[in-house]
Amino acid sequence: MSRHAVCQPLVLGLLLAWPLGSSADEPKPASPVRAGYTLAWHDEFDGDRLDTGKWTYRIDTRFWSVQRAENVSVADGYLRLALKKERQGEFEYTAGGVISRETFQYGYYEARFRCPPGAGWHTSFWMMRHDWRKTADEPAAVQEIDVCEQDSVNRTSYSVNLHRWKPGPHVSHGHKRITTPDLAAEFHVWGCEFTPQRIDWYFDGRLVQSLDATVIPHGPQSIWLTSVAAPLGGTKSVDDSKLPAVAEFDYVRYFEPCRASNSRCE
Repeated sequence: MSRHAVCQPLVLGLLLAWPLGSSADEPKPASPVRAGYTLAWHDEFDGDRLDTGKWTYRIDTRFWSVQRAENVSVADGYLRLALKKERQGEFEYTAGGVISRETFQYGYYEARFRCPPGAGWHTSFWMMRHDWRKTADEPAAVQEIDVCEQDSVNRTSYSVNLHRWKPGPHVSHGHKRITTPDLAAEFHVWGCEFTPQRIDWYFDGRLVQSLDATVIPHGPQSIWLTSVAAPLGGTKSVDDSKLPAVAEFDYVRYFEPCRASNSRCE
């Protein structure tokens, strides 16, 4: 059994406390999840390449960087997003990200990762609903749940947020900055429980924010794991002395609500 083995049965009771931080070499614990959920989808990154049956690459330009497939790798049990100073057209930096092919809705989402050192990088674990259909009866709907948005200019905090991009105008709900230990020094666990009524955000097992979920339209959403060079969070420039760098993801897991017909929840 690999060191990344996942405990399939749900853990009963309230969300258990995580340690404040952990090194890359420690075995992964089972995800502490509320009763009523079961593991439905996950990636432990145990292979030697990205599972493109589960993921597609983020290929775009954003802020100061070009996101490329070449900057994404899987090795030693980790997904690594390489952050480099290398010119691509008008951009001076390259980065990367992955987007789940499958979409999800209500449930508990969790990822364990370590953010890069040095100013200039916006590393995120988030879910995005893209539904660009637009008719008189059904306007386009785009929602975004930010479980973690971390700007490496300040390694001891990150933000959570909820966006409704469409129908417009854009509205943001529940933005909150969370104070943390050094997020580049150790791995930490970010979680989010999404129900029809509420959205709860967790950091290392601790509830850090709650919001009424009815303020946005709901729908299937993809999971995004990304890092881009960006002038966000007070960032003035990229700290080139820390490059090349990586954002490292240990795992990502999605737990769906149990149903009466689902024997895994018994």
